[in-house]
Amino acid sequence: MSPWAIARRKFVKNKLAMISLAYLLFIIIISFLAPYITTADISLVNIGQMELPPSADHWFGTDKSGRDVFTRLLYGGRVSLLVGMACTVAVTIFGTIVGSIAGYFGGKIDSILMRFTDFVLNFPFLVFVIVLSAILFGEVDGVWVLILVISVLSWGGVARLVRSKVLTEKENEYVLAAVSIGTNPFKVITKHLLPNILSTIIVQSTILFANMIVVESGLSYLGFGVPSSTPSWGNMLKASQESDVLQHMPWIWAPPGIVLVLTILSINFIGEGIKDALNPKSYR
Repeated sequence: MSPWAIARRKFVKNKLAMISLAYLLFIIIISFLAPYITTADISLVNIGQMELPPSADHWFGTDKSGRDVFTRLLYGGRVSLLVGMACTVAVTIFGTIVGSIAGYFGGKIDSILMRFTDFVLNFPFLVFVIVLSAILFGEVDGVWVLILVISVLSWGGVARLVRSKVLTEKENEYVLAAVSIGTNPFKVITKHLLPNILSTIIVQSTILFANMIVVESGLSYLGFGVPSSTPSWGNMLKASQESDVLQHMPWIWAPPGIVLVLTILSINFIGEGIKDALNPKSYR
């Protein structure tokens, strides 16, 4: 069996990872199929139905504006998952490009790229998010502004990880042989180096996915993330800042909180399952 076939079989045998994967797929599917599951208006304010507890008409009750919590939970999942996925893809791609170039070429190129990476890593994240959000909101869709800001500030860790792996991998004989016969550096990186560190990148991406969702939720909760007019799990949790809601109306904040926690846990369990499956020393 090939290494990937062995890894796939080991992952399937990991019950916790498989349960987590099933839950995550379920959340993704129902979130992106929200328009076909519920027809309630996510932004319509209904004064006559404010703060209603869960019932047959409103499964998770209504919030302080009379909006259906279940509907906003589904649409909020679309936004939170979209931000997490988009940021993960952008950060992984850019970090991998920078890290592989720095690790392969070394010398001045490595020094320049790593000093720039250090600058990005040391930049105050929250301050930059607030400033850029204030500048760009209104000119670009708020969700994409948040994705851009988070991605710009988050690729440094991936770049450092990829660089360290490339530095180790490029000393192997097959890479030295490819270089000695005059193979183009681009082909050496894409055909020889990256496929052999792909497992590390995949594991790191799962961790990033969970972190990006947490970042979006945290920023939205503080009021610096997704615009309040757009539902997200973080925006829904923002209602828990009011003590009256926190104490007497758990149906407003508990559903997004529970779904968010379970989603983060499922992604982490999936990442651990992938890590164990790709580890040749693991025989579970």
